[in-house]
Amino acid sequence: MYPSHTTRPPTAPAMEVHHPTPLPAIAPTPTAAVEPHAVPTVASIVLPDGRVVTGYAISPMQPEPVTAKPPVSRTAVNVALGGVGFLAVCGGLLLLTSFITALAALITQLITLAAVIFGGWIAVQVFSASSHRGGTTVNIRKAVIKRNHFHG
Repeated sequence: MYPSHTTRPPTAPAMEVHHPTPLPAIAPTPTAAVEPHAVPTVASIVLPDGRVVTGYAISPMQPEPVTAKPPVSRTAVNVALGGVGFLAVCGGLLLLTSFITALAALITQLITLAAVIFGGWIAVQVFSASSHRGGTTVNIRKAVIKRNHFHG
């Protein structure tokens, strides 16, 4: 037998036997009677060596009618229409960004114009007031000046 340090080979699984299930008997269906004009005619051909070959005349195989394909596939039309739509959207986005850029430039110019006008007004106010340098202006109408003294 086997020594204790080795393992035994696995035992084979039990065999399963499958028995076929018999099919139920099917009653034969009556065949439709063939009309006499539908039976093909028998043709006989005499070969050059004298043998006679007899058989049914077979009409040549007619190829299946080919469905007319459109000149352009539907997939190509769909891809082309998708491309046109994509270009229309991109054009619209380009116009939108151009409009936003122009509006931002207009607003910037209006702010600059307002700053120049307001700054000019402030400059006029500052520079016109600076011509009176030298002290306080006093209106003397009823003052009396005696011996270099002012009595007001």
